[in-house]
Amino acid sequence: MKIDDMDAFVAVIRCQSTNLAAEALQLTQPAITRRVQNFEEDLGANLLDRNTKPLKPTPMGWRVYEQCKAILREIDTLRELVASDGAPSGTLRLGVPQTIGDVVLLDALAKIREAYPELRTQVVSGWGSSLISRMENGDLDAAAALFPTGKIFPEGIASRSIGRMQLRVVAARGSAPKRSYKLKDCYLRGWVLNPDGCGFRAGLQRALSEQGLSLQINLETFGTELQLGLVANGQGLGLVPEPLLAASRHREQLEVLNVSDFKPQVDLWLFHPRYLGNLQEPVELFGAVSAQRLDSSKIA
Repeated sequence: MKIDDMDAFVAVIRCQSTNLAAEALQLTQPAITRRVQNFEEDLGANLLDRNTKPLKPTPMGWRVYEQCKAILREIDTLRELVASDGAPSGTLRLGVPQTIGDVVLLDALAKIREAYPELRTQVVSGWGSSLISRMENGDLDAAAALFPTGKIFPEGIASRSIGRMQLRVVAARGSAPKRSYKLKDCYLRGWVLNPDGCGFRAGLQRALSEQGLSLQINLETFGTELQLGLVANGQGLGLVPEPLLAASRHREQLEVLNVSDFKPQVDLWLFHPRYLGNLQEPVELFGAVSAQRLDSSKIA
């Protein structure tokens, strides 16, 4: 049984396509097909249901897939142990949600490139939950994302909070004359928020549900700056981490609402596989720069 064959099988399941798996492993499609067939022959089992599109594993294939992921993680750990004394090189695969990417990425990537010129960086964006899934699948080396305090990560992922911040309810300047509000006062104004999957939106929805209120969405949009621009134009209320509000070019057109029964806060989490080998130092640098950029006292 060859490790390369196992790797090809895992890539096919993860990508749900032999073509995409070949691209990911920088092989030809026939080579991927041949390796998967060799793996099935070595095990004496059919692992793929070839009558479905996209490709899906058989029930036994699912069990083998989970075991293979664990084996490949251990092999990576062994390789990292041997390589950990060398200077960081190769590719560092980072993940950030779009919510914070505009603020942290430019500085973080510049610092990493300056400190580790032999290291190439790749960045993917997505909700925090999807970044965790990609890390479990071995697609990421590290990620920074916003989650509630006390977040529990899956086994095999090391994590720590590197910053804490308040979420602020914002409105167009001059549109909120009262000194204090409650969530029910905000109900009819509606919200400008990210689509489903956003943790901020989910937290707001839970708070409203506890009071028997529904979440009224005026507009769904990706990205903090676009969201705040729409709020500044009077399209509804927004919900944003305080540091991102402080850094926004729309800050002077917005005001913070004091919502007495809604005081949410989130943590900035840095998470990565437990064993990083010689990538540990650049990952630590990535976390430090991200935390610094999201420290409201240091944002110009």
